[in-house]
Amino acid sequence: MSKNGYLQIHDPLKPKGYAVGIDLGTTNSLVASVIQGKPRCLSVDDGDAMLLPSVVHYAKEGGVVVGARARKLAAEHPTDTIISVKRFMGRSPEDPETRKLGHYQFADGPGRVVRFQVAGGQPVTPIEVSGEILRALKRRAESHFAGKVEQAVITVPAYFDDAQRQATKDAGRLAGLEVLRLLNEPTAAALAYGLDKGSQGTFAVYDLGGGTFDISILKLVEGIFEVKSTGGDSALGGDDFDRAIAQRVLQAMGESSPSPSLVAELLAAARKTKEALTDAPEVELGVGSHRQVIRREDFDAWIQPLIQKTGIVCRRALKDAGVTAAELDGVILVGGATRVPAVRRYVAELFGREPLGDIDPDQVVALGAAVQADLLTNTDRQDEVLLLDVIPLSLGLETMGGIVEKLIPRNSTIPTAAAQVFTTFKDGQTGLDVHVLQGEREAVEDCRSLARFRLSGIPPMAAGIARVEVRFQVDADGILSVTAQEQSTGISQSITVKPSHGLTDEEVERMLLDSIDYAEQDIQIRQVREQRVEAERVLMDAAKQLGEHGGLLQDGERAAIEAAIERVRELAKGEDSHAIKEAIHALDEVSRSFVERVMNQAISQVVAGHSVEEY
Repeated sequence: MSKNGYLQIHDPLKPKGYAVGIDLGTTNSLVASVIQGKPRCLSVDDGDAMLLPSVVHYAKEGGVVVGARARKLAAEHPTDTIISVKRFMGRSPEDPETRKLGHYQFADGPGRVVRFQVAGGQPVTPIEVSGEILRALKRRAESHFAGKVEQAVITVPAYFDDAQRQATKDAGRLAGLEVLRLLNEPTAAALAYGLDKGSQGTFAVYDLGGGTFDISILKLVEGIFEVKSTGGDSALGGDDFDRAIAQRVLQAMGESSPSPSLVAELLAAARKTKEALTDAPEVELGVGSHRQVIRREDFDAWIQPLIQKTGIVCRRALKDAGVTAAELDGVILVGGATRVPAVRRYVAELFGREPLGDIDPDQVVALGAAVQADLLTNTDRQDEVLLLDVIPLSLGLETMGGIVEKLIPRNSTIPTAAAQVFTTFKDGQTGLDVHVLQGEREAVEDCRSLARFRLSGIPPMAAGIARVEVRFQVDADGILSVTAQEQSTGISQSITVKPSHGLTDEEVERMLLDSIDYAEQDIQIRQVREQRVEAERVLMDAAKQLGEHGGLLQDGERAAIEAAIERVRELAKGEDSHAIKEAIHALDEVSRSFVERVMNQAISQVVAGHSVEEY
């Protein structure tokens, strides 16, 4: 019998074993399952603890230690003990976030992937480290059930991009789990509240974990969970609170270049101090021979700029959802960092109400993931709840002139798909470059490049005749697939977008703020570039017609048309879209008679030798 009284006997009729929900957290991870109709977190590590510290130690003799025992080894073996690996998921070694986190030794290797040089030989990637955490959770769950656990719903921050989501799925597979779904953490929390409390209405989910911040506005009505908007910062969390304490202590110690061992020891002490300050007005922090009293009011002042960063994102999410703070039915707190009194006060002030906290903020995400796992695998419950999640940033393509054509706007409900037909720009063009972009701006250089590929084998035709359909498909995990198909031949090319590294917090913030700050300027840039593309097309066509049908020109026509052509060419170099448009119109007018004669000649050649009755 297990200590919490929920032991289940392995059912041989379950070919896939048991399904669980996993909160793969920055600081701690949890595994939960629906038992006797209720979601429950399972004990992990030693004793009855529900939280498994997300820490992995690699020993010199080749062994791997996960959890609380690994965390105790961090100070003595700082470079061989990986803490907060989630913050490295999907990132490159050059990322500012990677460099900020670094007392680790990084190894070189293929691709732009972080590799930790640890004891025991081969470097390990964040995916492999996360795989060890997931494997430990899987083992504990199997011990609890006395049976196999082969399926899981794993939660991710809503603001994880494609690379970070794909890395999480890969870690699950590495641990021997079939990942049923990647579930956004705020949605998981709302799922736990909605089913457990029978809640209805519109809620804000304020999720401040160890390494990430998410805010989601969700509407819960009769079993339908619709995400109205989402926002966040993939590099802001309780770890940053720890660093704020550590930096002040280092200053007091006079340490400008601390050793990795001292940094690891100090961060561990800072974390304990932060947690103790939840209840105590002051705490003595000790590192080696150094002793320093940390007062809660000082700690609050140090972290205030970090907390205020969450307010900017929250206000934008409310605006995107079309609701005011007063119209909310509640605010749900998620993540261990929301235990900090200063955070709770700020949330209450921001939303004008005391937040809900009757479900443990550390457990609520795992509980929601367990509910979703049960809904996906329990045939009796599959129609019980419908989850409607959204994508955080718009997805689009580069078109002529460096303009972004958005196929799927941000906050679109997923899974979703969109398609658009494009054509060739030049005569005889046999290939089309597909450039996939993410962001809110109108110009390619102001958005983030996700992928490029080329569709070759298009039959040579006149410009504008070929038809290429480009289809975007975002699955329930938020991962994008792009397919381009030439419609007359059926040839196609596709790609699943797996960017080499994730967005930094500065990039995410810049993308959304710039889309607002530069909205008017962006529209002007788009108009200029569209007119330049049209000017280029008109100039190419005019040169072609003059070359092939110059004999149809009348006295003085060539000079007038060429003068109009030169004016279009000159104005297309400028920034006045209206002037370019007027010049194109003037060229059309001066060429009208010539174009009519060209068309009449073409028609005469087609009908020559045929009777009217044949048509």
